[in-house]
Formats: sequence, structure tokens, C-alpha cells
Amino acid sequence: MLKVNRVSSKNSMDFVNSLDTDMSVAILSCLDDPSDLVRASAVSRSWREFVIKYSLSKNLCLRLFHQLTSVDHIIEANEESSEAAGSSSLMETRLLEKEHRAYALLIRGCESSPIRSCIADAIIASSTDNFPAESILNTLEERDRIGPTPSYWSSTGQHKTSVPETLLYKLKGDLCVITEFSIQPFQAYFQRGSPIYSSHYVRFRLGHHNSDLQDKKGESGKTPVESNYVWTYTSQEFPMAQENRLQNFKLPEPVLCIGGYMLMEFIGRVQTQEMDGQYYICVSHVKVMGRSLGKSFRVVNPNDSGKFGLKVMSYSDPQEMDEEVEVEAGQSPFRPMRNLEQLLNFLHRHPLDVEYVWPESENDADESDDDEV
Repeated sequence: MLKVNRVSSKNSMDFVNSLDTDMSVAILSCLDDPSDLVRASAVSRSWREFVIKYSLSKNLCLRLFHQLTSVDHIIEANEESSEAAGSSSLMETRLLEKEHRAYALLIRGCESSPIRSCIADAIIASSTDNFPAESILNTLEERDRIGPTPSYWSSTGQHKTSVPETLLYKLKGDLCVITEFSIQPFQAYFQRGSPIYSSHYVRFRLGHHNSDLQDKKGESGKTPVESNYVWTYTSQEFPMAQENRLQNFKLPEPVLCIGGYMLMEFIGRVQTQEMDGQYYICVSHVKVMGRSLGKSFRVVNPNDSGKFGLKVMSYSDPQEMDEEVEVEAGQSPFRPMRNLEQLLNFLHRHPLDVEYVWPESENDADESDDDEV
């Protein structure tokens, strides 16, 4: 690995100004550590201008995450709708400087932001056997039980083992570097033999909502998930064990999710339910680990061609989006409810144990007075 230290030009040869351009680009392109590229741009003004002019920060990002080749343009949050007029060379210089700032921030976030849980919300399941008691929302709960109630998602039953199931989630931010997925199959301890409803394999997809399309449910036999989302990454099929534990699936290399949506595909049914003889897939808990860049970036107008704009929201140090609920701060540990499904699921799992006392009516009061007389 090529390392660059900030040294005085008096003590060493400035190869950027001494060698031809192609050779200098080849040398600096060997830098594969973002911090080294930052050091290189800080050596001198000429080195900084060289790094910017030849898009070395952008090229390093593209080498690490090929999905960024789909970036159509860079937007800054404080950018005016119409930039000041100037010569074509000046406009090009400003564009290169803006790209350098954005990609330098992006690569720093991809490498140095803390690795944490990246799921923000559960969106929809391909099927649910008993709604809302067995909703996809239960997979966000790390506990197997909420009081006496088991917490899990269950598919509907099928006679064929080949029928797949999917779970769709929203991640914390439009850009997330995903490193690992975890799934815990559900063990039905209340059924004879305590069966575990795992699947044979699981596959993961990462992508974005298709802003070019309306909801096309049923068109050409496609489901809303197939019609309304563009998946820019699809993992290999990972074999699942029929075991009641959190099973970890580490990606061969970190993957940049563009758009903030994750789909889990469960392939192949294993376990039948004794009561009806049908095959089910049930999951207790789902977890996705990675680095969220949601506080720094937004994805703008992604479409089915894969192109999108990248908007820089802040140039402060990249960090994970603030949690909506901070249990440590003494607030409620329950997630804010965004729709009727969450409300019904919440009430099912957390029944209100309140004895309501009806107020006395005027008639009741009169009757009481008569009795006393």
C-alpha cells in the first residue's frame, strides 16, 4: 500500500510537478486508503489541485463501490438554483471542486462511520398468516416474547415448498454501507415438538423506490415490490439452519445501498404445521449491520435506468442518523406508529390494563337520593 506523508518539498522531490501527468495519476491512484488521499491533497497547493483536477477522490469511491457509477450529478444543500456565470473553464473547475468535496466526504463516511443497526422500519411482508398478531413489525423486536405473547412474523401456509416469501424494510438513510445481515427463525414452543419454521435459503436485495413508476400492482403478474423498486444489489443465496438462534450472514465485501431499501427473500420451505399440513416460514428477529450516511447524503430522483442525483446535506463528520427514540433518555421504548397496522399490532402485543369507571348520570344520582330517603 502506498503511503503519503506530509513532508517539505525541500527534503523530497515533488514528483507531481516532475513526472508526466499519466505517471503521477498512476502513482496517486495506488492510494486505497481515504486518509492517504487526504494527506496527499494536503501536501501542497499543487498536489491539492492535481487531486481535484483528476478526480482522484471520485475514482477511489468508484473502485470501492461500483454502484456510484450511476451518480448523475452532485447537489449541495446550500447550492443556488442558478450558479454565477463564468467561463467554461471556471465552471468546470467549480464542478470538479464540488465533486471532490462530496466524494471525499462520502469515502470518509464509508470507511470511518460507526457500524450499527441500520433498519429504520418494517414496510411489508409478501404474506401474513394472522394479522396483526404475526405482523412483520414483530421482527424488529429483539425479544422472543412481549410479556406472555410470542413475537414473530409468520407467512401464510402453502402446500408447495417452492413458494418464496419476502420481507421489505426501510433503512436509516438513503445511503448505507451494509456489511452483515442476521435472521432468527421462529421456534413454535407452543406446538407439539416445538418446530422451527426456517427456510432453506435466504437472499438479500438492496435498492431504491422507483420514482418513475406509479403503483403497478398486478401489471404483467408483478407484485408491488417487483414493480415499484429497483434493486441495485443482489446477494448470493445463503443456506439457513433450522435452529432457534440469530444466524449471521456476512457479505463478502461491504455493499453500498443506494436508496435505503432492503428486501429479504426466503427460498424453500422446510417445516409443516401439524394442524393443517401446510408449510410455513416464521421469523422472530431481523437485523442489518452497517454504516448509515443518512445525515450527510440524500438520493435524488432515482429511476429504473439506475441514474440518480446525490445531494450533500452537511459537510460535518458523517454519522448515523439520530434515533427517533432514545430509551436511555427515559423516553418510551416503543417506536412511533406511522399507520393503522402498527397501531393494531401495538395494541395486540401491549393490551391496555385499565379499569374504566363510568361517571354517574343524573338519573343515577336521583335514584340514589330516593333510596336514602
